Amino acid sequence: MINRKIDGFLDEFFRDETKALLITGARQIGKTYSVREAAKRNFESFIEINFITSPEAIGIFRGAKDVSEMLFRLSAFVNKPLVKGKTLVFFDEVQAYPEVVTLIKFLVDEGSYRYVLSGSLLGIELNNLRSEPVGYMDVKEMYPLDLEEFFLAIGLAENVLNVLRQCWEEKKPVDEFVHQRLMQAFRLYLVVGGMPQAVQTYLDTNNLQNVLAVQKSILLEYQRDIMKYKKDDNDRKLYIEDIFKLIPSELNAKNKRFILKNLNENARFATYENSFLWLRDAGVALPTYNIEEPKLPLLLAKTRNLFKLFQSDVGLLV
Repeated sequence: MINRKIDGFLDEFFRDETKALLITGARQIGKTYSVREAAKRNFESFIEINFITSPEAIGIFRGAKDVSEMLFRLSAFVNKPLVKGKTLVFFDEVQAYPEVVTLIKFLVDEGSYRYVLSGSLLGIELNNLRSEPVGYMDVKEMYPLDLEEFFLAIGLAENVLNVLRQCWEEKKPVDEFVHQRLMQAFRLYLVVGGMPQAVQTYLDTNNLQNVLAVQKSILLEYQRDIMKYKKDDNDRKLYIEDIFKLIPSELNAKNKRFILKNLNENARFATYENSFLWLRDAGVALPTYNIEEPKLPLLLAKTRNLFKLFQSDVGLLV
């Protein structure tokens, strides 16, 4: 079992909050698994509805005259009672039915149960919501395993990381033997990355070829998603696939920024801007912007057409 930082966040959220929670992030980063495990720790009853594998679940909401009818239909759909105050309802793959994000405020306001929503490409699919449930739902962005999570997953002791933090804070050198061990682990992270399935495959098999197969499978999923989007909401052509495929070579070239002419000799940023924004909003690429001067807040000083573009996970640079 791989421990994630979001585990503690979820425990605290369910203890202290009454709102719904929307977990966003790219595919295959462990959102669904983390919610299921949190449900085991915090609730007596757990209901999971996936709008892709069970598209008929949309009928729970369509045509319902009030929240009581929604809950009645929900109970009938899952064929089990909902325990008041002790049930977590998890709506997964909500990109297949974005309207549920608007409707969640009525369920939260009724107050009998707790709700979590999740899915993929939510930065794309939720852009045109009729009404956002402000005050009824928090949003939590989730990412692949970071370096600290990876270190713990491969067996580095918590106390070693605590000493490492202390050395950083006090500007003291790290023990040479420990430093070498950490550098080995860091180089392994650069190869395996932070996708939970890739990390678990490495832990189970200690075989990097098996890890590579997992990484290639995830990249194919991303590319299948990308190929569904040929135009933006204003019917302008998107160049998502061209940009996504160019990320590894751009990084390998050690350019200070993404070079547009590598896409097209006559490329203009205005033509490609929406494609870059799509990759960012989908969570499959991370831009880091150049800033005009180093002063806070940095976003006010960013130059939107000067940036480097990274894969969402270092292990996917295969």
